[in-house]
Amino acid sequence: MAGRAENSGETPVKIPIDAVIQPKNAKRPHLPLLIEAKSAGDFTNVNKRRKEEATKINQLKATYGDQVVFVLFLCGYFDAPYLGYEAAEGIDWVWEHRIEDIDQLGI
Repeated sequence: MAGRAENSGETPVKIPIDAVIQPKNAKRPHLPLLIEAKSAGDFTNVNKRRKEEATKINQLKATYGDQVVFVLFLCGYFDAPYLGYEAAEGIDWVWEHRIEDIDQLGI
């Protein structure tokens, strides 16, 4: 799925999203849960990419408002600086080995 986000009043930008889940009990209008899957084989690569998620959440919130729920699904090596950066941007995450944590999101 690709959402659309505005970029400073210019033409809309398509934003790729890996998974879109609408909770069963959601009442219209209700934005679905947006999940970005991330996999990393080492700590170096993730820190190069952490700004991508920050840009994505900021574009989504600018278009759809603060009620956007954007979560990272993490597999592999993600260190405290990476997680801290994402948390500071308001982005939460679910670890692949603790997938039951996704239940806390109401799905």
